[in-house]
Amino acid sequence: MSEGTRKKVRVAIDGPAGAGKSTVAHALAERLGYLLLDTGALYRTVALAAQRASIAWSDGEKNSALAEDLVAKHRLVIERDDGVGMRIRLDGDDVSLAIRTPEVSLGASRVSSFPGVRAALLDMQRREGLTGGVVLEGRDIGTVVFPDAEAKFFLTASAEIRARRRYYELVARGKADSFEATLADVELRDKADTERAVAPLKQADDAIVVDSSNREVQDVVEEMARVVEAREGS
Repeated sequence: MSEGTRKKVRVAIDGPAGAGKSTVAHALAERLGYLLLDTGALYRTVALAAQRASIAWSDGEKNSALAEDLVAKHRLVIERDDGVGMRIRLDGDDVSLAIRTPEVSLGASRVSSFPGVRAALLDMQRREGLTGGVVLEGRDIGTVVFPDAEAKFFLTASAEIRARRRYYELVARGKADSFEATLADVELRDKADTERAVAPLKQADDAIVVDSSNREVQDVVEEMARVVEAREGS
């Protein structure tokens, strides 16, 4: 198959919080010339919208109704950024940074456990990746959103490594507590993601496991790119 006729495929990257999915997905999308869709950002936005509306993250009915309203009224909007990335707007405001706090991260894990929230966002996610040539990352991309994705990866790392990465990120932003507290947050998020009743975090049977614990980002990206390029030509 010639370079000009190589097919664009869908790349699904799943894995626990802090494994480096966002960083790797962005770099991989650039490497391949694909678009990037951070699906976790959508759940974070629902959590932020709920917080702003004084809706408890434990209220499944209200959060589901909120998610439906955000999608139906185009209050939640994805915008392409720098060719491969994305910005998220909530009611017209760019909330791309506001949704990245540890508190909203935990909120996202709570609201994403509700079937109504997931159903409201599912079509939005599938629509974005329909034509291929896209890298999608989240918790259930290869198992629920795109179970037929042509290339699937499960990116992981030890809890200690993931917590240390998160801790340094928070330090750089002047929002760090202690490493121990950060590790506890990571372990709490893991428990919530893997034990939730709806679409729990798990490895797809046909996903390739990639451990990023002691590897450079570029090394991980190149390993994934070789797999995707092989699938493009198949």
